[in-house]
Amino acid sequence: MLVELLKDYVVYSRIVIAIPALLIGHVLMDECFSLTTPQVKQAELLNEDDLSNLSRMIALQMRIRDSVLPELILVAFVFAEGILVWQTRAATAPAWAALRHGPALRFSAAGWYYGLVSLPIYQFLLGFSLWKWGLWSFFLFRLSRMHLNLVATHPDGHGGLGFLSLSPSAFAATAAAVSAAIGGAWRHEILEGGRRLASFEIPALVLVVLLFLVALAPLCFFTPRLMLLRKKAKLDYGVLAQVHDSDFHKRWVLDRRGPGKARIAEREVTRMVGLGISYNRVQRMSPFPIDKSTLIGFTLAALLPLVPVVLAEIPLSVILKGLLETVKAVPM
Repeated sequence: MLVELLKDYVVYSRIVIAIPALLIGHVLMDECFSLTTPQVKQAELLNEDDLSNLSRMIALQMRIRDSVLPELILVAFVFAEGILVWQTRAATAPAWAALRHGPALRFSAAGWYYGLVSLPIYQFLLGFSLWKWGLWSFFLFRLSRMHLNLVATHPDGHGGLGFLSLSPSAFAATAAAVSAAIGGAWRHEILEGGRRLASFEIPALVLVVLLFLVALAPLCFFTPRLMLLRKKAKLDYGVLAQVHDSDFHKRWVLDRRGPGKARIAEREVTRMVGLGISYNRVQRMSPFPIDKSTLIGFTLAALLPLVPVVLAEIPLSVILKGLLETVKAVPM
């Protein structure tokens, strides 16, 4: 029975992988939120009135977050769900969890513990993570509706909101936990249920898309404003560049001023170069506040837990051999 329990990848993925990942996710969320919120104040993105509204909003959300009521509701929901589906779970329980003597069914100690302790803990932590992420998403939504002092030429390429790219990183551990738990069920179906890997291609695609939508959706609240900022800045800096460069061309190229004006010309050239740099920053400005490193990290967090699903049908040696042959086939 112990050997069967240790081989059960559904249990392993939820208890050994998902639960620690969810706990780490809670820490990452708190750390990300505690770093991001002061940045709004320090960067002077809001005026005095909006700062007051922001402080009241943060205080309200902290009271809601620290309230025991959401936790009690989650606990009630988890155990209510367990009671409703208890018969179904009992009928499909693995051998290590339930002992069958003809029509009679008796749960083992491991089965009782998993059903009453381990599984509810996993479900509670997952629900609490989604609850905290929902609060953070609502905070970003409210922030996006305030009057933000954004600058199109900001070096971060996001109008001054580049620090928000930390947001998806806070959800990465939760995404990895969900991916691992679902991947564990798929691996079990391949190994024990005779399913083929190809039958999970569309569900896997849907899973990854949903994880990305949940993680990135809060940043979309700022996209319309950043798009408008970029559009307006291109027009403004385009007019400014046209006026400045046209005047410079007339005064220093067509009129060919004497060498005594060289220093003035140098200063104007410096201004022209600076204006060109500013215009290029506006052109490269992204209306979606996220950077490549964050996107790559989140992609790995969502996909790596699904690797055991692939290995359930395709051995690692076959994969490595295919990669080696591909590398050899690349012309040097």
